[in-house]
Amino acid sequence: MMPLIYAEKDQPQIIRKLGGSPEVRKHLEDLGFHIGGEVSIVSSLGDNLILKVKESRVAVSEELARKIMV
Repeated sequence: MMPLIYAEKDQPQIIRKLGGSPEVRKHLEDLGFHIGGEVSIVSSLGDNLILKVKESRVAVSEELARKIMV
């Protein structure tokens, strides 16, 4: 298991754990990140990542991406 930021670009990953405070986990779930769901890195722009989750693209900060374990 590793933080999402270390995953390879364009390689689908399965979400194993959502870390952080309950508020952070709730925010991630509201964005579509769920344990057992699939996510992949589309691109990175500075300290932000563009992620593909549930046929949508979502921009998250590097700090938030570190809380998504794959």
